[in-house]
Amino acid sequence: MRKMTLVAASILVLSAVVQSPMVNGQVTKIDESAGKITLKHGPIKKLDMNEGMTMVFRVQDPAMLKQVKVGDRVRFDADRVNGQITVTRIEKAR
Repeated sequence: MRKMTLVAASILVLSAVVQSPMVNGQVTKIDESAGKITLKHGPIKKLDMNEGMTMVFRVQDPAMLKQVKVGDRVRFDADRVNGQITVTRIEKAR
């Protein structure tokens, strides 16, 4: 019984990590040739950014840059990829 409880608890922790909340932001600049996007955004807790700011991010997939334009309000997820903070998911906010 104890093993089942530990397994269930591990699954809950993993699903919480996998489904981290997306961050609200606004696109201020897109540099397709460099594969970068500048976003004004709120706190990104999982990256220990407790305050909002405007910063440049690499994008994991350059096709992401074609989904948005300057001025769009977005929701995104970012993580450290090869030592650099990178947007791993982005979508227009509704």
